[in-house]
Amino acid sequence: MAEYDFGINQRIVQIRKNLHNSQGEFAEGLKLSRSFQGGIEANHRKVNDRLIKMICLTYGVNEIWLKTGAGEMFDLRNDAKLERIIRNFNKMDDLLQDYVMKYLDWLVEYYEKRPVNDDTGADHLLLPGKGKKSSN
Repeated sequence: MAEYDFGINQRIVQIRKNLHNSQGEFAEGLKLSRSFQGGIEANHRKVNDRLIKMICLTYGVNEIWLKTGAGEMFDLRNDAKLERIIRNFNKMDDLLQDYVMKYLDWLVEYYEKRPVNDDTGADHLLLPGKGKKSSN
């Protein structure tokens, strides 16, 4: 018997209930209002890609499951780097979060466009503390 697909909005409800969060608690973790979260759960609001990414990063949700219902609800990988990123990201205000997201999108785009045989990584990018030192 095929599993019934409740749609992405209903899968978000399932995540929230599985985490034993109120709408307000769940929304707060995503920097949303409780009323916006309520609109999602009532199918009055469309779920965009940014919200999908935020739910997956904030709550460790499997993106494929969230989008399609296939697989496990939670991504079972325990990644210390990702957890550190999430903790720090959640400490930022909306403006700084938007900046970080744009910069991250730029980095990923740059990484994906590099030549296949380029195994130098991103070491040559001007990152804080990694820029070229003057020879004076």
